[in-house]
Amino acid sequence: MASVNFLILAIILCSRTSGATSRDGGLFEASAVEKHEQWMSRFHCVYSNDAEKARRFEIFKKNLKFVESFNMNTNKTYKLDVNKFSDLTDEEFQARYMGLLVPEGTSSLDSYKTVSFRHENVSETGESMDWRQEGAVTSVKNQGHCGCCWAFSTVAAVEGITKISKGELVSLSVQQLVDCNTESYGCGGGNTVNAFNYIIKNQGITTEDSYPYQTSQQTCDSTHSIAATISAYETVPQNDEEALLKAVSQQPVSVAIDGSGDAFRQYFGGIFEDENCGTDGTHTVTVVGYGTSKEGIKYWLLKNSWGKSWGENGYMRIKRGVDAPEGMCGLAQFAYYPLA
Repeated sequence: MASVNFLILAIILCSRTSGATSRDGGLFEASAVEKHEQWMSRFHCVYSNDAEKARRFEIFKKNLKFVESFNMNTNKTYKLDVNKFSDLTDEEFQARYMGLLVPEGTSSLDSYKTVSFRHENVSETGESMDWRQEGAVTSVKNQGHCGCCWAFSTVAAVEGITKISKGELVSLSVQQLVDCNTESYGCGGGNTVNAFNYIIKNQGITTEDSYPYQTSQQTCDSTHSIAATISAYETVPQNDEEALLKAVSQQPVSVAIDGSGDAFRQYFGGIFEDENCGTDGTHTVTVVGYGTSKEGIKYWLLKNSWGKSWGENGYMRIKRGVDAPEGMCGLAQFAYYPLA
């Protein structure tokens, strides 16, 4: 008799648990539907048909669950949120919004060789640096559905050194690099090294106003006047955050980073630290500063090219001084800066 009563109790408990789980799932489903509609309105998203909308909703729902589960962990130093990328798989996202092609001869750690590093003897870097406050950073730009992060990062670095050396901040043309830098592949990818080389060989680059961004590769137009020049570029010693700190204390620096993964894609704010972040350079950003949070966490300040709705108004703070020599998400592996 006791065993029968136990079985009945077990069935009742199982039924209650199952019911609660079903209700929770139903509540999340209803909430996800509403949030997807709000998200579509916010980002002006229109799908071609109901089948596409249903497929995108399933991806959005998965990303929403990841975000909400992540944000429940109070031990994290940053927060996530759904954004304009939240109806994309990570594979789709990487194909559309990245585009770093690591230069030949630098694909492995052993083959990478540094050249002259003029910031080697910098003795005082200070507790913090924000090149935005020095007037050396233009507003955040948006690469859209074009894998030309390399061009945006290059332009940001050149804008920085132009302001520092000449005293004038000018927004420079990303489109010129996308169209005219034949050593890269426009929206199909490229790298900072080839972009710097193009600017040097072309004896400069024009303004954003005269050669505006089109979100796609066009025919090269070489008739525009020159607005900024560089004489050369140098590399920061690899896998050395202290060397990178010296460089960034003097000017904005272009770096390769692993921008893949759900957390990086849906970063909202705080100091990013992801143990699952890899070291494969898939994306290029510009380090425009560094500092320490009020909690004592050291960070790098990154300018991205995914628009102001991503991250902290288009920027990311990412942990600095990690145990891995290549830095968080590999940002200390491939770093370059232009010379006036």
